[in-house]
This record gives sequence, structure tokens and C-alpha cells, in this order.
Amino acid sequence: MRTMRQDPGIVKERLVQGLALAVLLLMGLYAVAGPSGLIAWGENQRLLEQRQEKLAVMKSERKRWQNRVKLVDPKNVDPDLAGELLRSNLNVARSDEMVMLLH
Repeated sequence: MRTMRQDPGIVKERLVQGLALAVLLLMGLYAVAGPSGLIAWGENQRLLEQRQEKLAVMKSERKRWQNRVKLVDPKNVDPDLAGELLRSNLNVARSDEMVMLLH
């Protein structure tokens, strides 16, 4: 029987090819399952949509508060809002007014 000895150059070439294949497989796995890969893409899109909805709600609430602050500006107070705030926060009422509590 004859034993075939492999050339050291062929062994080295196969080793390099095997390592290159392993590196390519790891890169592919990272591209699919990594933190910014294809699997995480859907989750990131869902989170983005949720945060955009929350941002829209917060912007409308901010506009409402900015309007409220503008109405209680000491230089130009809205009399209706001032009366409402006095009645609700300080329990102030005139003698000819009737207070009805609604729960």
C-alpha cells in the first residue's frame, strides 16, 4: 500500500481557505442576527413608530401648556382663566354664586 503524503503548501492553503470561510460565515451571522442586523430591523422599526406617536402626543401637550402659560402672563392675564384658577385653587366664590360639586 502506498501512503500519500500531502504537500505542506496544500495543507496551508486549505487552512487559509477554512479560516476565510469561517470568517465569512461569522460576518454573515452577524449581519443577520447582530444588534443592527436583519432580525433587529423589525424591532427597531416598531420602537421608532411608538416613539414617534409618543412624541406627537407630547408636542400637542406642550402646545397646550404654552398656551396656558401665555394666558397667565402677568402683563396680560386672561380674566376668565384667572377667575377659573382662583375658584378652583383657592375655593373663592362670590356671595351671589352657587357652587355645585360634580364627581
